[in-house]
Amino acid sequence: MRGRSGRRSRSRDRRRSRSRDRGYGGGGGRRNTAGANLRKPRWDLSRLEPFKKDFYVPHPNVTNRPSYEVEEWRREKEITLKGKCIPDLVFTFEEAGFPDYVMSEIRKMGFKHPTPIQSQGWPIALSGRDMVGIASTGSGKTLSYILPAIVHINHQPRLLRGDGPIALVLAPTRELAQQIQQVATDFGRSSKIRNTCVFGGAPKGPQANDLMDGVEIVIATPGRLIDFLESNRTNLRRCTYLVLDEADRMLDMGFEPQIRKIIEQIRPDRQTLMWSATWPKEVQALAAEFLKDYIQINVGSLQLSANHNILQIIDVCQEYEKETKLSTLLKEIMAEKENKTIIFIETKKRVDEITRKMKRDGWPAVCIHGDKSQQERDWVLQDFRTGKAPILVATDVAARGLDVEDVKFVINFDYPSNSEDYVHRIGRTGRSQRTGTAYTFFTPANANKAADLVSVLKEAKQVINPKLQEMADNRNWSSNGSSGRGRSRWGRGRGHQPSHRSVSRSRSRSPRRGRRDRSRSRDRNRRKKSRSTSRDRSPPRNSKSAPSQQPPPQPLMSYQNIPPPNTFTYSLSNGSMFFNAPPPPPPTQGVTGLYYNYTAPPPAPR
Repeated sequence: MRGRSGRRSRSRDRRRSRSRDRGYGGGGGRRNTAGANLRKPRWDLSRLEPFKKDFYVPHPNVTNRPSYEVEEWRREKEITLKGKCIPDLVFTFEEAGFPDYVMSEIRKMGFKHPTPIQSQGWPIALSGRDMVGIASTGSGKTLSYILPAIVHINHQPRLLRGDGPIALVLAPTRELAQQIQQVATDFGRSSKIRNTCVFGGAPKGPQANDLMDGVEIVIATPGRLIDFLESNRTNLRRCTYLVLDEADRMLDMGFEPQIRKIIEQIRPDRQTLMWSATWPKEVQALAAEFLKDYIQINVGSLQLSANHNILQIIDVCQEYEKETKLSTLLKEIMAEKENKTIIFIETKKRVDEITRKMKRDGWPAVCIHGDKSQQERDWVLQDFRTGKAPILVATDVAARGLDVEDVKFVINFDYPSNSEDYVHRIGRTGRSQRTGTAYTFFTPANANKAADLVSVLKEAKQVINPKLQEMADNRNWSSNGSSGRGRSRWGRGRGHQPSHRSVSRSRSRSPRRGRRDRSRSRDRNRRKKSRSTSRDRSPPRNSKSAPSQQPPPQPLMSYQNIPPPNTFTYSLSNGSMFFNAPPPPPPTQGVTGLYYNYTAPPPAPR
């Protein structure tokens, strides 16, 4: 028995280690001790070889542009700045002053004009300043630091044998790291800048060979990079350009110890760029510690905000209704010309289960989560990008950084644990100034998150489901729809006081009674209560009439409670939503395809 239990524990440890490594590119599951073998260098700036990091020469159009025009443009794009000596923004690629080898790649891509974060971020990054960029997903953040990195690298001495990278980009997930690598490859091709991507869940051999051969740009997840630093496969002595992409996500995933260990290995006079979609206190503290005299750029509101190009539809329903509603949605979505859809589900087991049912019903679906091998993840994403499988079912591992341009729909089958993840999930659609639709199933179990969701919807100027608003107003909802203040129309609340008899009985209980006696007493009380309940429910013996049939329970969150003639209508074809509109003739009730028409029934006679 001892040998068998020992084998079980070792097998369990191996499975845990593999799952950690697969999930987010970590370093073999040693998250708490990562970097323990790395020694902190004693940096002496007087002995370090100087390097150049200021390459920005303002274009004449920029210097001659009136200040009121710049301020008006920033106000229109909702750009706010914080810092000293902030360079003016640029309106075109030519005004940014990129070299010809960069401009040639920009022309090949067919870009017409910079995004707001690029217009303001490029002059700052090319000036060698530290900066923090806060912008929503799909705003063009990757090019905001990749193009300045290419210029920075081309002004440094060539790498020698044994040198590490000049530019380092840290990312939270392997998917985001691979997408950043693709951008670096596309725009670094003309200047022959080499790059590699290191992440967990893939063989170390090819990655180690790339590092030892020498590359100018390394895109890495923190855990795997720590592994290579500890094994002396690479070093960061030549690194002068550091990027922390999605810093808030990396901190949420517990990578702060690894980030600190990595930054310790980089010379302190480096240039650091931090990018984040939110600005929590943890990210602020990290920026204050590792960035010097930085400029902060914020595009949009500082509060949590979603992309305004996304139509957000919240369907308040019961848990058991979600699979039927999902099937109805997919029938209409797959009939559209642009139908690429991501469905987010909370657990890996549920992802596999829903995907299996969808395939059984004939839907072209694939799935991705942390337990998938790297090879399987690659072909799943390839099939999804090419449209061979236009439905991707995923956990939050793909919520951030998954950059597929033509995703038209996002379905939140399970509402995430917080509103930040909700914003990043729906941000997979509506990218690059395109429009998209996000559909969310919201159950009474999510009631404690209703207020935050309403705030996000209001900020994005979305129509709010009245039942969601009611849940947000009543903060004491429980998962079964109960209020915390006595008895409400939703049922008995958590604040319901027991009868006087039960209180006196509990007070008379002796503290000296053993645990077994108390357990037996509880069992007897349960049996008595069960027998009394069954007697109360049984019909009288002498009664000849059959018991009346009770109507089936209505869903807890139903639009039938809306007073007439209020009607809520949503149509996928034109994206319209109406409240307080007269019902269309003839009045319908229920769901037909993706056209939802909820009509209140006539008032009951008194």
